[in-house]
Amino acid sequence: MKRLLFSVFILALLPVLRAERVVLRVGYFPNITHAQGVIGSSGTRAGGGWFEERLGKDVEIRWFPFNAGPSAMEAIFAGSIDLSYVGPNPALNAHTRSGGKEVRIMSGAALGGAALLVQPDGGIKDVKNFRGKSVGTPQFGNTQDIAARVWFRQQGFRVTMTGGDVRIQPASNADLLSLFSRKRLDAAWTVEPWVSRLEMEAGAKVFLEQTDTPTTMLVASVKALRERPGLVAKFVAAHRDLTKWLNENPGEACEKVRAGLSEETRIQIKAELVKSAWKRLRFTNELTIEQMNVIAEDAKSAGFLPRTIPPDRLFQQKP
Repeated sequence: MKRLLFSVFILALLPVLRAERVVLRVGYFPNITHAQGVIGSSGTRAGGGWFEERLGKDVEIRWFPFNAGPSAMEAIFAGSIDLSYVGPNPALNAHTRSGGKEVRIMSGAALGGAALLVQPDGGIKDVKNFRGKSVGTPQFGNTQDIAARVWFRQQGFRVTMTGGDVRIQPASNADLLSLFSRKRLDAAWTVEPWVSRLEMEAGAKVFLEQTDTPTTMLVASVKALRERPGLVAKFVAAHRDLTKWLNENPGEACEKVRAGLSEETRIQIKAELVKSAWKRLRFTNELTIEQMNVIAEDAKSAGFLPRTIPPDRLFQQKP
């Protein structure tokens, strides 16, 4: 009888215990440039990993994969996620759209990994050879798309939203690879692991690389910062520790990211691909106001940022 009463007591208590568990919702892309998110989400699926160990048993972390930055920022606007790994341009656009009232940068995550590639036999040997050529980018208005438009304008080419001296053709990364392989594109400006895939699978040649441009950062919603500042701070601290671990253990980190991506995409990712992409990336927590100012000016000059809000307001704490 005592055992029965005890069991009833425990069952009655369970909803209360569950209600005390805090949920933290985090966005990321299943991509090598989002290595911290890939390792974190993979650990959660396995029953507890890097972030769970550091945030405690009372916190449940739910990971939400996105294919593009704008959709992740829309999720922040809708209150569907609390933090997200994202590229600089979507974060900047979201900050501007909200009049500076939404999205705060918590930490850097990755630099580099982007490049302009050309056909191996396409005759592009010099900048002037790009005139009349078609260049693919991953998405209209994304970080690489804007970088391409700004760079070609700096080289003296007329580049419009739909045409000009150099034709910029946005498409998904998978379509870029297909179009490039079938010689439907003369060049492509994209980011890892697609840079390495274009090299390995389509024989592409790197024309230039962006080695010091911010690729990924960690941002938080203003609501999450206002309502749960301590919890967000713990997640950011765990992220920073993980970034340090990535740099100190590249071999093990590569394998964890490869395994996580293979599990998530249900495609066996080759170790050579991850290693090739890893060489072009620099994982770092550092991100400066000056870097964001450059990105903001580029977006504005390319016509993607109609008004300017000082990027320093994006930072939760001044770097």
